[in-house]
Amino acid sequence: RQKIKMLTKEQINEIREHLEKAQNPLFFFDNDDDGLCSFLLLRRYLGRGKGVTIKSFPDLNVSYTRKIQELKPDYIFVLDKPDISKGFIDEVKSLGLPLVWIDHHNVSKPEDKDIFYYNPYFNDKQNEPVSYLCYKITEKKEDLWIAIIGCISDGYFPDFAKEFAEKYPELWGKNINTAFKALYTTEIGKISRILSFGLKDRTSQVITMLKFLVQCKSPLDVLDEEKAHSILHRFNQVNSKYSALVEKAKKFARGRLLFFQYGGELSLSADIANELFFLYPEKIIVVAYLKGSKANISLRWEKDVRKVTLEAISGLEGATGGGHEHATGAQVSIEDLPKFKEALERLVR
Repeated sequence: RQKIKMLTKEQINEIREHLEKAQNPLFFFDNDDDGLCSFLLLRRYLGRGKGVTIKSFPDLNVSYTRKIQELKPDYIFVLDKPDISKGFIDEVKSLGLPLVWIDHHNVSKPEDKDIFYYNPYFNDKQNEPVSYLCYKITEKKEDLWIAIIGCISDGYFPDFAKEFAEKYPELWGKNINTAFKALYTTEIGKISRILSFGLKDRTSQVITMLKFLVQCKSPLDVLDEEKAHSILHRFNQVNSKYSALVEKAKKFARGRLLFFQYGGELSLSADIANELFFLYPEKIIVVAYLKGSKANISLRWEKDVRKVTLEAISGLEGATGGGHEHATGAQVSIEDLPKFKEALERLVR
């Protein structure tokens, strides 16, 4: 059995103390299931606070400070974001607000001593999803399903999977032993995708979904046509486009590198990359979403794809990238995309 260290007891207690002190917290969270579930776990534990999804890449940028002016919080929490812009931090400090940042990316530690920063990577090089950490902080058994969604969508198979399987056998199935198997072959995996696609809606619809999920009694509510009508309607809309893109991408599964690019209104590169990685675990998966002058790229590989990503973007003007050992993101200008692809092919030869 793997020994789980993650955050220390002291760190968990400190985070709980911050939560208790916060009377009107504002949670900024990454725009994916891990970020969403992290927010839901803390919000449901505390019973107060507002949530804002972070759509800026790669950092939480200064434009989000207008939400602070609008909502007038007494505490700021940032969840599952590897980088926060200096402008955002300066604004929070000028307002005298405490900033609690919980993350799990392999990044440099922030030098600012005024930030309360928690990341298991700096304890023991483990990087469990932030939703896993938040579940260990809150320990609310009725929210086990939310923690499971956050973990499996981030490619992590948690130590409480067996407990979930016993509680919701109809959502789990038989012989599920990996995160992606749970994500692509079970009902809880379908619920994960419903939430992920729901985050890709316009802001007013996302807020409606958050309110619904904060009150949700059971994961089955998300599958209930009456209770979750608008969320399921959105899922069906996005899922038909998503499925068509995955089918299209499969046609590029010839060599060792599966490189797929597409455009349009919907940014689904991370979701597409995850499913392709599940289908072709031995391949290097690269999915580029083209919008405006930029390409947002998701990469997956069983080896160290982070190292390869950072090497492939070096020397490309304005390019950014980073993430985890087996899953990264990058942004390059569209005109540099062929160079990026060439660099990748050379590096993984």
